[in-house]
Amino acid sequence: MNSVAEHLIPIQYVLMAFSTSIEFAYLTNLNLFPTLLLFLGKNTSMTLPCPNFLSGRIPTPPPSLLWYFVSRNKLVEDIPSSICNSSSLKVLTLWNNSFNGTIPECIGNLSSSLSHVDLGNNNFHGKIPECFAKYCTLQSFRINNNQIGRSLPRSLGNCKDLNLLDVGNNNLNDTFPNWLGNLDHLQVLVLRSNKFFGQMDNSDVTVSFTRLHVIDLSCNDFSGYLPTNFFKNLHSIRKGHENKLELEYMEDVSDYIAFNYVYGLSLTVKGSEIEFQSLSTIWMVIDFSDNQFFGALPKTLGELHSLIVLNLSHNCLTGPSPSSLDLSSNKFQGRIPTELTNLGFLEVLNLSQNNLKGPIPQGKQFDGFTNDSYKENLGLCGFPLSKRCDNDRGTLVKFDRDDDELNWKFSILMGYGCGLVLGLSMGYIVFTTGKPWWLIMIIKLVQQRFTRR
Repeated sequence: MNSVAEHLIPIQYVLMAFSTSIEFAYLTNLNLFPTLLLFLGKNTSMTLPCPNFLSGRIPTPPPSLLWYFVSRNKLVEDIPSSICNSSSLKVLTLWNNSFNGTIPECIGNLSSSLSHVDLGNNNFHGKIPECFAKYCTLQSFRINNNQIGRSLPRSLGNCKDLNLLDVGNNNLNDTFPNWLGNLDHLQVLVLRSNKFFGQMDNSDVTVSFTRLHVIDLSCNDFSGYLPTNFFKNLHSIRKGHENKLELEYMEDVSDYIAFNYVYGLSLTVKGSEIEFQSLSTIWMVIDFSDNQFFGALPKTLGELHSLIVLNLSHNCLTGPSPSSLDLSSNKFQGRIPTELTNLGFLEVLNLSQNNLKGPIPQGKQFDGFTNDSYKENLGLCGFPLSKRCDNDRGTLVKFDRDDDELNWKFSILMGYGCGLVLGLSMGYIVFTTGKPWWLIMIIKLVQQRFTRR
């Protein structure tokens, strides 16, 4: 069997026949028998075999090229700035290669024609281009799994059609981008595994995020209280399943092809990273795990009726405070609000590694969650944990198994029963025999021992 190296083909030899009439270049690994598709026009295409082990530097595409797909190959070094001469370029997909260097600043200028940019799973460093065009047409921007630093450029706010922003697994150092709330079409926001910090719930900032239904802020340094106002404005999650007559997927449908710009998006579900091939608009996820959030679990979480995944693990949460429950007793601090039982579509709940205490809400979806949803919250009690709640005093009683509880109750009853039988028997003997000789002898012996002393 030939080695992989023997099948590496310099990309220059594959693309050297390109002319200005070519509108699409598609070089990617889709299945066992991948192909190279060169679209020469709306109604003309050419299919060539491609081993998908393209190597070398990426060449400059023809000026009239519309879609440029070169993913899952062995391409290296940086993106030439001459790529920005392709003023007609609408889709640039270079994910899962070995590119390094920085992202050309002129990519921001091309955003007036580009609809989709995917540079994920490479080795880019430096920063995100600062200047996105005033009339930016980007619908998706993905630079996940690189080494990009600095902050999110505020000019991304010019991209009013942006549906998906994935900058996960980089070195970005910034506060939460509340200004993205002005993007009315934003549906997916992934900021995980960066160095974002600070509080989210800022009363001075009006945020909407009305269409957002997937938000992943995990593995950052966010702090403060959970953002109540933010949750109140997640209208897609609050009413996501209303008026949904048929399933919809996030894709860009044009005259040429339906482009699935979500392909390869990864999210963590039940502790495992899942890579999505497509994403429905009813997939509702909130992941704020591995941060420094503290304080109450807001009751407004119970209003996110279409939520499917809620992960608040590995924080410092203590449940609702007495003031939020309109109660005066401190015993209600730290509890999981019963309003969460209103989340009828919730399939995944992770509240582990916090400081929650008190009874776990029962009924509906909560009856299906396991110990893993609550582990390392030592003050919690109730099903499914091995601690039952004493409702009278709000204390915890430890038990290992139901049969253990029955065993000690049975032992107590047996003791009472034996004592009752013995007492009745002795009483009967005394009253029927008068002075039983054996009882008199025992009493005399006891008296003699005491007199000798």
